[in-house]
Amino acid sequence: MTELSARRPSRRFAAYVPVVAICLGMLMVGCAPWPQRPQPLSPTPAGEQQASRIVRLATAELGVPYRFGGDTPRGFDCSGLVYYVFRHAGVRVPRTANEQLYASHPVSYRDLQPGDLVFFEIAGDAQLHVGIYIGNGEFIHAPETGQSVSIARLDDPYWKTRFDQAGRF
Repeated sequence: MTELSARRPSRRFAAYVPVVAICLGMLMVGCAPWPQRPQPLSPTPAGEQQASRIVRLATAELGVPYRFGGDTPRGFDCSGLVYYVFRHAGVRVPRTANEQLYASHPVSYRDLQPGDLVFFEIAGDAQLHVGIYIGNGEFIHAPETGQSVSIARLDDPYWKTRFDQAGRF
């Protein structure tokens, strides 16, 4: 072995350096905590007007079929309906239910107002479902494959036992 080759790392080792760096980076990102939710908001007169518009826009989508990944009137999934309605009401919200939950301001169950989002745990915490509260204990949502955008009640035994949190934008 020459003096030069003794100092230079092997090509095999050099090929693994980027792979190891990427894996370490992914592990560090995967361990990042969930972002903190914003502080609660109180409704304002302007917010009430916007809430009325959100409810009107959501109601206009009743009967649209469920479509996984859908966020247009050709078909909606639960978070796609929220994304579409809020976007058309001039409110920017993230696309997925988890992102919508963590970007929204927390609201207690007793303080729900029309236009708030209601979140449900389906199958443990494996899946999050979201709907738009419209008042009187009711919300609009895109339930699941084979169904269409519809109104459901928070006190329905199925939804009552799965209610998780509420949020406001």
